[in-house]
Amino acid sequence: MLGLRRRRDDAAGRVSVDTQRSIYLQGARVDLTSRTGVTVRVPGAELARCVQRALRASGAPEPASVAVVLTDDEELAELNREHMGIVGPTDVLSFPMLPPDAFPRRHMAPRPRSTRQTNRARTHIGDIAISVERAIEQAEQGRGGQTGDVRWSAGDELRLLVTHGTLHLCGWDHAEPADETAMRALETRLLASRA
Repeated sequence: MLGLRRRRDDAAGRVSVDTQRSIYLQGARVDLTSRTGVTVRVPGAELARCVQRALRASGAPEPASVAVVLTDDEELAELNREHMGIVGPTDVLSFPMLPPDAFPRRHMAPRPRSTRQTNRARTHIGDIAISVERAIEQAEQGRGGQTGDVRWSAGDELRLLVTHGTLHLCGWDHAEPADETAMRALETRLLASRA
């Protein structure tokens, strides 16, 4: 959906290829793409673990796959306009492939981890696009975190955004106050469990 292999021509006419890597964790594959020129301040494996924890907490089917594209404000503004009808960049957009009712009720315990290999087909949960540029700016200017008033590292902001984006893929939303409270509480718990 997000054109995971994009080429950019620089002023000298050279063609650059985005960096793409698949990270396999128990029950999940995370296809991580970093756009040319985007500097990511968190190891890919750490971001993949954030995705995995959010998938498990949401009861996502296993084995699962999620694509994460780490990009810039320009691409997020383009996606925001095209898919949301909003002019301007945002920090994260999620493109779910499954309806929210494909996931167990949020108040139920998450599905137990599978300890044996299965031959089931991998379910693609969806794609996430994150503006690393916006994440760095928000973190450095004290506009990060769930409340938009936290000054912390760009790495912490990226971990929050990938967790937040994954929860959106799994049917979580924050349009209503009660839903926002529940989603924020889960994000806090998942980010605290990264040790």
